[in-house]
Amino acid sequence: MDEGFRQDLLNAKTPEEFLSKIDKKEAEKDAAEAAEPAVTGYKVLADTACPTGIAHTFMAVENLTKADEKLGVPLKAETNGSEGVGNALTAEEIAACDGIIVAADKNVEMARFDGKPVLTVPVTEGIRHPEELITKIENGEAPIYHASSDAKEASASGESTGSSFYKHLMNGVSHMSPFVVAGGIMISISFLVDDKSAGAKFGSSTPLAAWFNNMGNVSFGMMLPILSGFIAMSIADRPGLAVGFAGGLLAKSGATFLDPSAAKVAATPGFLGALLYGFVAGYIILLLKKLFKGLPKSLEGVKPILLYPLLGVFCMAVFASAINPLMSIINQALTNFLSGLGNYGIILGVVAGGMVPPLAIALSTTFFKNKWSEDERNAGLVNYIMRLSFISEGAIPFAANDLIHVIPSCVIGSAVAGGLSVAFNCQLRASHGGVFVIATVSNWPLYLLAIAAGSVVGCLILSTLKKAT
Repeated sequence: MDEGFRQDLLNAKTPEEFLSKIDKKEAEKDAAEAAEPAVTGYKVLADTACPTGIAHTFMAVENLTKADEKLGVPLKAETNGSEGVGNALTAEEIAACDGIIVAADKNVEMARFDGKPVLTVPVTEGIRHPEELITKIENGEAPIYHASSDAKEASASGESTGSSFYKHLMNGVSHMSPFVVAGGIMISISFLVDDKSAGAKFGSSTPLAAWFNNMGNVSFGMMLPILSGFIAMSIADRPGLAVGFAGGLLAKSGATFLDPSAAKVAATPGFLGALLYGFVAGYIILLLKKLFKGLPKSLEGVKPILLYPLLGVFCMAVFASAINPLMSIINQALTNFLSGLGNYGIILGVVAGGMVPPLAIALSTTFFKNKWSEDERNAGLVNYIMRLSFISEGAIPFAANDLIHVIPSCVIGSAVAGGLSVAFNCQLRASHGGVFVIATVSNWPLYLLAIAAGSVVGCLILSTLKKAT
C-alpha cells in the first residue's frame, strides 16, 4: 500500500539489500510510534466488512488509516473479517467520536451507533475515497443514525433494493459456507474410505465410513437453518435470527398443516425454501416492530424475549406450512423425473456437471484476473477445494453478484461436462463424493477429461462475457 516503499523493494539488487530496506522501514515506523503522543480519543471511527471478510475489509482499513494520518484526524477502524471482529470499537470511543464510517457490503452491528452521525457506504468507497469520507464526518455531513428506525441503515444511505437484497443474501451465504464445506468434504471422505462393493450402503457400510458420513451430514444438515437464520438477522437484527432458524428447519423438514411431523413428506422445499423463508422471517419481524411500536416503555424488554420470537415463529410456521405442500409437489415431480432416468451414467453426469461451476469460476479468477476484484480472486481459490468435493455452493456468491454472466456460463460448462461423461459411458454408484470417489468410477480418465472440458468451456465463456474491473 506504500508505493514509495514498494519501489524501494523492487529496486533492491540483492537479497541482503532487500532485507535491509525492510529493517530500515520497520525501525523508522517504531521510532515514529515511540515519538507520537498517546491518543486519548478518536474523532472518527470506522467499521469495515465485505461478504468474504478477506481482502476488501482490510484494504479499506489500510486506506482509511493512511487518510487519517494525512488529514491529522485520529481514527480507529474495526474489521468484520472472516475470523470475526478485530479491533472492536468500545462504547466509550463511540460516545466520544465525531462520527462513524460504516464501509460494508454486509450488515454489521448498528444499534450501538444510535444517535451518532453515521456515513454508510459500500466497502469499496473506503478503499477509493477515504479522505472524502473522513472529511464528510468532520464537516458534519453525515446523517444521524437511529437504531429504532424501521428502514434501518439502508434508508440513511439511499441503498437500492437490489443492493439490499444482495447484502442480506450474502450474510446468509457467508455464514452457511463453512458448514457446507466441512460437511461436504466429510461425506466425500466416507465414500473414499468405504468398500466400493458395498452396493446400496456404499458410504456407510464400514464403521469408519459410517462415522464420516454421519458427522458430515450433521454439519451439512445445518446449511438451511443457518442460511435462513442469518438472512433474517441481516434484515431485522437479532430478533430475526430465531424466526429465520425456524423457517430453515421447516424448509428442511417439509412439515405441513396435515403432517406437522413431516412423517409422510416425500420431498422438501430445500435451499430455495430456506432462501424464501429467510427473507419472509426478516420482514415478519419488521412488521411486528411496527405493530408494537406504541407499547409502553416498561414493556420494551418483553418484545425481544417474548413477543418477537413467539409471534414471529408462529407466523413463520403458518406461512411455511401453507407453502411447503406446493414446494413438495415441485420437488417430487423433479425427483420422479430424475428417477425415471435410472442409470449410473446419468448420476455421474450430474456429478460431473455439478463440479463445473466452482471450477470454471476458480479458473477464471486465476487466469483472467483483470475481470475480477481482489476480493473475488481470493474467494475464487476456495472453489478449487469445493470443486474437488462436489460442492457447487461456492458459485452462489458469484452468481448472486453477477447473475447475467455467471449463470449461463456455468450452465453451458456443466452441460458439456455432463454430456461428455454420458457419451463416454462413465458410471458411478455413489451420487456424491467428487474426486474422492474417483476409484469407483468406470472409465475415470475420460470422466476427468469431461470435467476438465466443461470447466474450461465455462471459464472461457464467463471470462469473455464479463467486463474488466
